Amino acid sequence: MPELPEVESVRVGLQQWLLQEPTRIASVRVLDPRILGTTSQRTVPSGAAEFFSSRLVGAEPLSVERRGKFMWLPVRLADGDVTSALSVHLGMSGQFRVHTGSDALHPHTRAVFDVERASGEPFELRFVDQRIFGHLGVDALVPSYGYAVPSGAAHIALDPLDPAFDGEAVARALGRKRTGMKAALLDQTLVSGIGNIYADEALHAAGVHPLAPTETTRISRVRRVLEAAREVMELSLSQGGTSFDALYVNVNGESGYFARSLQVYGRTGRPCRTCGTPIERLTVAGRSSHVCPQCQKPPRRR
Repeated sequence: MPELPEVESVRVGLQQWLLQEPTRIASVRVLDPRILGTTSQRTVPSGAAEFFSSRLVGAEPLSVERRGKFMWLPVRLADGDVTSALSVHLGMSGQFRVHTGSDALHPHTRAVFDVERASGEPFELRFVDQRIFGHLGVDALVPSYGYAVPSGAAHIALDPLDPAFDGEAVARALGRKRTGMKAALLDQTLVSGIGNIYADEALHAAGVHPLAPTETTRISRVRRVLEAAREVMELSLSQGGTSFDALYVNVNGESGYFARSLQVYGRTGRPCRTCGTPIERLTVAGRSSHVCPQCQKPPRRR
């Protein structure tokens, strides 16, 4: 699943295409209405596609924003309203791709936005999603952590790359949880943007086992985990994110290269780049986790 660095790479690409000059959504074609549902609810009400399209026709993108793994485009609607946004969750395999109208349509294209721009050279912004775990919507903007965000994202916590992120407060909130450290990192209401890949990488960088109990882990080590998460995601972002296959590319169809720099994730049986001990794979909170048993000592049984 795309995590913070991958979603941020897509956000930057969209910003370059949509905001370097005035643009306008001339038309919207929903090819598969299921993309307007959510992962848990794919039954879409009759008329949802028509409503979605009619709301966005004539809309002007004002910015491209992101919190954690959630992205949205505040827009000025055709009637002048500026209190709504096109909300986007990429899910497991969602992609925004820029095309010309003459380009062949990918078989997993779910929606097409025809975009006009001041230069007179229109383009198509296509939402491609093989597994249909992503979703699109038009949501009202509401206040959250001092920002205007889509109502569906109001519960999501700030991420480590947000200027307003309070690492000390988050570290203490993590310490109050009674769970394993990795499970806490994956809780998007505590800290957003960290998924399976970057949780494993951050924990390895901090020397903390994914099953370490949050309530007994020293606060200094919890702080280090959050610092490591920020550092590893910034490094990944500088390399365009992590691509293992064609399910994640940026808007120009380019892959990220951070997979070459991964220390533990996906390296089961291979030597730890730090100490040479073979990387082990275990299941934590229903997810595959990768750990160096030497660098990340398992917690003592109580």
